[in-house]
Amino acid sequence: MAAPAPAASSKRDLLIFDAEENLAVALAKYTADISAKFAAERGAVTVVLSGGSLIYALRKLTEAPYLETVDWSKWHVFWVDERVVPKDHEDSNYKLALDGFLSKGAAEDYETILKQLVKNGVLAMSKTTGFPRFDLQLLGMGPDGHIASLFPGHPLVKENKKWVTHILDSPKPPPQRITFTFPVINSSAYVAMVVTGAGKAGAVQKAISDKKTSDLLPVEMAILDDGEFTWFTDKEAVSMLQN
Repeated sequence: MAAPAPAASSKRDLLIFDAEENLAVALAKYTADISAKFAAERGAVTVVLSGGSLIYALRKLTEAPYLETVDWSKWHVFWVDERVVPKDHEDSNYKLALDGFLSKGAAEDYETILKQLVKNGVLAMSKTTGFPRFDLQLLGMGPDGHIASLFPGHPLVKENKKWVTHILDSPKPPPQRITFTFPVINSSAYVAMVVTGAGKAGAVQKAISDKKTSDLLPVEMAILDDGEFTWFTDKEAVSMLQN
Protein backbone atom coordinates (compact mmCIF):
# COMPACT_ATOMS: atom_id res chain seq x y z
CA MET A 1 0.00 0.00 0.00
CA ALA A 2 1.06 3.60 -0.48
CA ALA A 3 2.39 5.51 2.50
CA PRO A 4 1.96 9.29 2.49
CA ALA A 5 5.09 11.37 2.96
CA PRO A 6 5.78 15.10 3.15
CA ALA A 7 5.92 16.79 -0.23
CA ALA A 8 9.28 18.25 -1.24
CA SER A 9 7.60 21.43 -2.44
CA SER A 10 4.17 22.73 -3.35
CA LYS A 11 2.17 20.59 -5.76
CA ARG A 12 4.47 17.61 -5.16
CA ASP A 13 3.50 14.28 -3.67
CA LEU A 14 5.67 11.32 -2.69
CA LEU A 15 4.04 7.90 -2.79
CA ILE A 16 5.90 4.87 -1.44
CA PHE A 17 4.74 1.33 -2.21
CA ASP A 18 5.71 -1.88 -0.48
CA ALA A 19 5.35 -3.99 -3.62
CA GLU A 20 5.83 -3.34 -7.33
CA GLU A 21 2.41 -4.80 -8.05
CA ASN A 22 0.76 -2.17 -5.84
CA LEU A 23 2.72 0.59 -7.57
CA ALA A 24 1.59 -0.67 -10.98
CA VAL A 25 -2.07 -0.73 -9.91
CA ALA A 26 -1.87 2.79 -8.47
CA LEU A 27 -0.08 4.12 -11.55
CA ALA A 28 -2.74 2.62 -13.83
CA LYS A 29 -5.54 4.25 -11.83
CA TYR A 30 -3.70 7.58 -11.75
CA THR A 31 -3.19 7.47 -15.52
CA ALA A 32 -6.77 6.37 -16.22
CA ASP A 33 -8.23 9.12 -14.00
CA ILE A 34 -6.18 11.84 -15.73
CA SER A 35 -7.08 10.37 -19.11
CA ALA A 36 -10.79 10.56 -18.26
CA LYS A 37 -10.42 14.15 -17.03
CA PHE A 38 -8.86 15.49 -20.23
CA ALA A 39 -10.94 13.32 -22.56
CA ALA A 40 -14.04 14.92 -21.02
CA GLU A 41 -12.63 18.46 -20.92
CA ARG A 42 -10.88 18.66 -24.28
CA GLY A 43 -11.85 15.55 -26.22
CA ALA A 44 -8.16 14.57 -26.43
CA VAL A 45 -5.44 13.33 -24.08
CA THR A 46 -1.75 14.05 -24.72
CA VAL A 47 0.47 11.49 -22.97
CA VAL A 48 4.26 11.48 -22.95
CA LEU A 49 6.22 8.32 -22.17
CA SER A 50 9.81 7.53 -21.33
CA GLY A 51 11.18 4.07 -22.05
CA GLY A 52 12.82 1.42 -19.93
CA SER A 53 11.14 -0.04 -16.87
CA LEU A 54 8.33 2.52 -16.97
CA ILE A 55 6.65 0.58 -19.79
CA TYR A 56 6.50 -2.51 -17.58
CA ALA A 57 5.11 -0.45 -14.70
CA LEU A 58 2.24 0.63 -16.98
CA ARG A 59 1.22 -2.94 -17.80
CA LYS A 60 -1.95 -2.75 -15.68
CA LEU A 61 -3.42 -0.38 -18.28
CA THR A 62 -3.78 -3.46 -20.49
CA GLU A 63 -5.92 -5.24 -17.91
CA ALA A 64 -9.44 -4.79 -16.56
CA PRO A 65 -10.91 -2.39 -15.65
CA TYR A 66 -8.64 0.12 -17.43
CA LEU A 67 -8.43 -1.62 -20.80
CA GLU A 68 -12.19 -1.28 -21.12
CA THR A 69 -12.67 2.12 -19.49
CA VAL A 70 -9.82 4.22 -20.96
CA ASP A 71 -10.88 5.82 -24.23
CA TRP A 72 -7.78 4.96 -26.23
CA SER A 73 -9.12 6.73 -29.31
CA LYS A 74 -8.59 10.05 -27.49
CA TRP A 75 -4.93 9.32 -26.71
CA HIS A 76 -2.07 11.05 -28.54
CA VAL A 77 1.17 9.41 -27.43
CA PHE A 78 4.67 10.95 -27.62
CA TRP A 79 8.13 10.02 -26.45
CA VAL A 80 9.93 12.32 -24.04
CA ASP A 81 13.09 10.96 -25.63
CA GLU A 82 14.09 8.29 -28.11
CA ARG A 83 17.26 6.49 -29.05
CA VAL A 84 18.22 7.12 -32.68
CA VAL A 85 18.12 3.49 -33.75
CA PRO A 86 15.80 1.57 -36.10
CA LYS A 87 12.31 1.09 -34.70
CA ASP A 88 12.83 -2.66 -34.53
CA HIS A 89 16.14 -2.30 -32.64
CA GLU A 90 16.33 -3.71 -29.12
CA ASP A 91 17.29 -0.24 -27.79
CA SER A 92 14.22 1.44 -29.31
CA ASN A 93 11.64 2.80 -26.87
CA TYR A 94 9.11 2.51 -29.69
CA LYS A 95 9.72 -1.23 -30.03
CA LEU A 96 9.61 -1.72 -26.25
CA ALA A 97 6.25 -0.02 -25.94
CA LEU A 98 4.90 -1.60 -29.12
CA ASP A 99 5.71 -5.03 -27.75
CA GLY A 100 4.24 -4.02 -24.40
CA PHE A 101 0.95 -2.28 -25.04
CA LEU A 102 0.94 0.34 -27.82
CA SER A 103 -0.34 -0.21 -31.33
CA LYS A 104 1.17 2.93 -32.83
CA GLY A 105 3.88 5.42 -31.93
CA ALA A 106 4.66 9.09 -32.21
CA ALA A 107 5.73 10.76 -35.44
CA GLU A 108 9.45 11.07 -36.05
CA ASP A 109 9.55 14.79 -36.61
CA TYR A 110 8.51 15.74 -33.11
CA GLU A 111 8.62 19.50 -33.08
CA THR A 112 6.90 19.91 -36.44
CA ILE A 113 4.14 17.53 -35.41
CA LEU A 114 3.78 19.19 -32.01
CA LYS A 115 3.31 22.61 -33.58
CA GLN A 116 0.72 21.22 -35.97
CA LEU A 117 -1.15 19.63 -33.08
CA VAL A 118 -1.12 22.98 -31.28
CA LYS A 119 -2.68 24.58 -34.37
CA ASN A 120 -5.28 21.82 -34.49
CA GLY A 121 -6.20 22.30 -30.84
CA VAL A 122 -5.13 18.81 -29.81
CA LEU A 123 -2.12 19.97 -27.81
CA ALA A 124 -2.54 22.84 -25.38
CA MET A 125 -0.05 25.66 -24.87
CA SER A 126 1.05 27.00 -21.53
CA LYS A 127 -0.16 30.56 -21.13
CA THR A 128 2.76 31.40 -18.87
CA THR A 129 5.73 29.64 -20.50
CA GLY A 130 4.77 29.65 -24.19
CA PHE A 131 5.70 25.97 -24.50
CA PRO A 132 3.39 23.02 -25.20
CA ARG A 133 1.44 21.87 -22.17
CA PHE A 134 1.08 18.08 -22.21
CA ASP A 135 -1.69 16.64 -20.11
CA LEU A 136 0.45 13.89 -18.59
CA GLN A 137 4.12 12.97 -18.72
CA LEU A 138 5.05 9.52 -17.38
CA LEU A 139 8.77 9.62 -16.66
CA GLY A 140 11.51 7.48 -15.19
CA MET A 141 14.88 8.39 -13.71
CA GLY A 142 18.32 6.84 -14.10
CA PRO A 143 20.67 6.08 -11.18
CA ASP A 144 22.60 9.24 -12.09
CA GLY A 145 19.46 11.37 -11.79
CA HIS A 146 18.95 11.81 -15.54
CA ILE A 147 15.46 12.07 -16.99
CA ALA A 148 14.48 11.86 -20.64
CA SER A 149 17.89 12.14 -22.39
CA LEU A 150 18.96 15.05 -20.21
CA PHE A 151 22.11 13.99 -18.36
CA PRO A 152 24.00 15.53 -15.42
CA GLY A 153 26.45 18.20 -16.51
CA HIS A 154 25.48 18.01 -20.18
CA PRO A 155 24.93 21.34 -22.00
CA LEU A 156 21.45 20.26 -23.13
CA VAL A 157 20.08 20.69 -19.61
CA LYS A 158 20.39 24.45 -20.21
CA GLU A 159 18.49 24.46 -23.53
CA ASN A 160 15.58 26.88 -23.08
CA LYS A 161 14.45 27.74 -26.60
CA LYS A 162 13.79 24.50 -28.45
CA TRP A 163 10.92 22.11 -27.80
CA VAL A 164 12.86 19.07 -28.98
CA THR A 165 16.61 18.75 -29.31
CA HIS A 166 19.17 16.09 -30.16
CA ILE A 167 22.19 14.63 -28.43
CA LEU A 168 25.11 13.04 -30.25
CA ASP A 169 27.29 12.12 -27.27
CA SER A 170 24.99 10.53 -24.71
CA PRO A 171 26.97 9.15 -21.76
CA LYS A 172 24.58 6.19 -21.82
CA PRO A 173 24.47 4.17 -25.06
CA PRO A 174 23.33 4.55 -27.71
CA PRO A 175 25.05 7.94 -28.14
CA GLN A 176 22.51 9.48 -30.54
CA ARG A 177 19.13 10.47 -29.10
CA ILE A 178 16.40 13.08 -29.35
CA THR A 179 14.72 14.53 -26.29
CA PHE A 180 12.18 16.99 -25.00
CA THR A 181 13.77 19.99 -23.28
CA PHE A 182 13.11 21.12 -19.72
CA PRO A 183 10.76 23.96 -20.73
CA VAL A 184 8.47 21.35 -22.31
CA ILE A 185 8.69 18.94 -19.40
CA ASN A 186 8.10 21.72 -16.87
CA SER A 187 5.05 23.06 -18.71
CA SER A 188 3.12 19.81 -18.16
CA ALA A 189 -0.17 19.65 -16.31
CA TYR A 190 0.77 16.38 -14.58
CA VAL A 191 4.05 14.49 -14.21
CA ALA A 192 4.43 11.04 -12.69
CA MET A 193 8.03 10.17 -11.82
CA VAL A 194 8.31 6.40 -11.46
CA VAL A 195 11.48 5.36 -9.62
CA THR A 196 12.20 1.98 -8.05
CA GLY A 197 15.20 0.10 -6.75
CA ALA A 198 18.05 0.68 -4.31
CA GLY A 199 20.36 1.72 -7.13
CA LYS A 200 18.46 5.00 -7.44
CA ALA A 201 18.24 5.78 -3.72
CA GLY A 202 21.10 8.29 -3.77
CA ALA A 203 19.57 10.34 -6.56
CA VAL A 204 16.15 10.20 -4.90
CA GLN A 205 17.61 11.44 -1.64
CA LYS A 206 19.31 14.38 -3.35
CA ALA A 207 16.22 15.23 -5.40
CA ILE A 208 13.79 15.20 -2.50
CA SER A 209 16.04 16.78 0.12
CA ASP A 210 15.25 20.33 1.16
CA LYS A 211 18.98 21.10 1.08
CA LYS A 212 19.77 22.11 -2.48
CA THR A 213 23.25 22.48 -3.94
CA SER A 214 24.47 24.22 -7.07
CA ASP A 215 25.14 20.92 -8.87
CA LEU A 216 21.52 20.05 -9.54
CA LEU A 217 20.68 16.65 -10.98
CA PRO A 218 18.38 16.77 -14.01
CA VAL A 219 15.55 15.29 -11.95
CA GLU A 220 15.89 18.25 -9.58
CA MET A 221 15.37 20.57 -12.54
CA ALA A 222 11.94 19.10 -13.22
CA ILE A 223 9.99 21.90 -11.54
CA LEU A 224 6.53 22.35 -12.99
CA ASP A 225 5.42 25.88 -13.78
CA ASP A 226 1.79 25.17 -12.92
CA GLY A 227 1.15 21.47 -12.54
CA GLU A 228 1.15 18.48 -10.21
CA PHE A 229 4.23 16.31 -9.76
CA THR A 230 3.90 12.87 -8.14
CA TRP A 231 6.67 10.45 -7.22
CA PHE A 232 5.78 6.75 -7.51
CA THR A 233 8.50 4.92 -5.57
CA ASP A 234 9.22 1.74 -3.62
CA LYS A 235 10.89 1.30 -0.23
CA GLU A 236 14.27 0.57 -1.77
CA ALA A 237 14.29 3.79 -3.79
CA VAL A 238 13.58 5.92 -0.69
CA SER A 239 15.76 3.90 1.70
CA MET A 240 18.27 6.73 2.13
CA LEU A 241 15.50 9.14 3.12
CA GLN A 242 14.81 7.11 6.21
CA ASN A 243 18.40 7.14 7.49
